[in-house]
Amino acid sequence: MTASFVCRTESPLPQERLFDLARSVDVHVESQEGSGERAVAGVMSGLIGEGQEVTWRARHFGLPLTMTSRITAFDYPRSFVDEQVRGPFRSFRHVHEFEATPGGSVMTDRVEFTAPFGFLGRVAGKLVLGPYLHRLIAARGRFLAGQPAM
Repeated sequence: MTASFVCRTESPLPQERLFDLARSVDVHVESQEGSGERAVAGVMSGLIGEGQEVTWRARHFGLPLTMTSRITAFDYPRSFVDEQVRGPFRSFRHVHEFEATPGGSVMTDRVEFTAPFGFLGRVAGKLVLGPYLHRLIAARGRFLAGQPAM
């Protein structure tokens, strides 16, 4: 069973700037400092683009996890999609959408995932993993929105 959630982040930054921050490997590493997340293969620095992959290594729930994601859709500066190609989920899809507003921009994150381990995974996904990922994505959005304009 697939679980999903949506996070919406308002930012004073222009749409193009927020889009680029969201696809920056370096900024992602900064935003996930608490989990020690780092890029270990693929695009390891700079901006990731359509068709490119990055392999992340991090520690969540005290466990070392590795996940490779690919950018499967890219429409600068409106949206991009990253999907797990290898990793801990049965499936993981993250749609990033950006819209200009009079005061800056809005980023909408749409996340869909299927936890491993059948029935037990579905229960853990609903009770633990879903809320954890929602908090992680919301915190990342706040981090991006607070970055300086260039």
